[in-house]
Amino acid sequence: MQILIYGYGNLGRQDDGLGILLSQKLEAWVKKEGFSGFTFENNYQLNIEDAAEIANKDLVIFADASEEEIDDFCLSVVDGKKELSFTTHAASPSYIVKLCNDLFDRQPLVLLVHIKGYEWAFREGLSEKAEKNLGNAFRYLQKLLANPEDAIKSREGLKPC
Repeated sequence: MQILIYGYGNLGRQDDGLGILLSQKLEAWVKKEGFSGFTFENNYQLNIEDAAEIANKDLVIFADASEEEIDDFCLSVVDGKKELSFTTHAASPSYIVKLCNDLFDRQPLVLLVHIKGYEWAFREGLSEKAEKNLGNAFRYLQKLLANPEDAIKSREGLKPC
């Protein structure tokens, strides 16, 4: 199974860096555990070129900070049919999935981890509440990724938004 973990956001904007920090924590854990089949990417935003990156994956997990009214974190399935948006500066996860399907005739299972953030000032470091949310999301994904085939097949245990 080929898995991509892709964190995006801005580490210089406090909690906006949650997606990148989650990806980095998961990468360190995967290396420590000696798991194979994982690829990690981090960026300020998703780009249309990412459609090619996800085309050869079985599971893609995008991770981003959220200002939405959620508890600590949640997961949504991205199918390429909802909230399609693209500007010259950013592409939504749905748009990336749609491009992947249209250009490569592939649609891996794509999940978006929304991690609740609170502070967005121009400085590094997470707020205390966001740090706790990051830990919760990390522990949840450790369980999911320790045996991803079972979780993917049944989609049980996913924490929907």
